[in-house]
Amino acid sequence: MNTHKPPYSLNSKAVADATGEWLRKRGVTIEEIAELVLFLQSKYFPDLKLEECIHNVNMVLSKREVQNAILTGIQLDILAEQGGLFGPLQEMIENDESLYGVDEILAFSIVNVYGSIGFTNYGYIDKLKPGVLERLNDKSTGEVHTFLDDIVGAVAASASSRIAHRKQAEREQELGLPRAGEDLEEAAHGMNGGEKEGAPE
Repeated sequence: MNTHKPPYSLNSKAVADATGEWLRKRGVTIEEIAELVLFLQSKYFPDLKLEECIHNVNMVLSKREVQNAILTGIQLDILAEQGGLFGPLQEMIENDESLYGVDEILAFSIVNVYGSIGFTNYGYIDKLKPGVLERLNDKSTGEVHTFLDDIVGAVAASASSRIAHRKQAEREQELGLPRAGEDLEEAAHGMNGGEKEGAPE
């Protein structure tokens, strides 16, 4: 009998599907994240629509780095909620201990994909905690969202950064200003409705 185990091969679609499913199971919708993006960017782009924010959130969620962070953070939250971690880590995550910063480090792995603007957006929205972030931070529900609230904020911040970069590239292209080849190609793809960023990393 051959007991040789075949080498592990990642199923990218399964990872992407699981990411969306676990967000839904934890009560977070794409629309709620997009509303955070609109909150962050409407001051700079008054004509920005929720539909465009939803699109950019979905593009951020298509990144493997982001999917990894979401799946990891949510499962740690659930384990803490069920009392399934060893102490003192159990108590730190369960109570969202102020000196426990690994949740934010995981969030940084998301915003890092989209540059320094993402960090600025994340810090701002993490402090204000509008919309869905206020709900996720409500400790009276008995649910643990120590990681998820930071992850949702990071996804919104990243989508905001993505919008800002693309709007700038589109503006410069419209003005006929010289752009680096990669940036110009990215802007052109965005204006034509095509996307290069949807492929898993």
